Amino acid sequence: MAYTIEFRPSVLKAMKKMPRRDVLRIKKKIDTLCVELPCQSLTKLKGKNPFHRIRSGNYRIIYEIHEKRLVILVVKVGHRKDIYARLF
Repeated sequence: MAYTIEFRPSVLKAMKKMPRRDVLRIKKKIDTLCVELPCQSLTKLKGKNPFHRIRSGNYRIIYEIHEKRLVILVVKVGHRKDIYARLF
């Protein structure tokens, strides 16, 4: 069962400002999410929120899983030092 990927407009805007090498690595990591989701209990962020995270070098990809529609919504992509502070 393959998921489709959707991006928030802010994610695409943020990726334009990142180095090309890192963007390619992030896109490759997102493509692997379509095929096989990692264990949801390991990637879930703490608290009462629907967010999951995955690592890609020094960057983090924050996403939501919509099981009924088979969609992964990428909410935010950013450097690990400040992505969690601006998430909530």
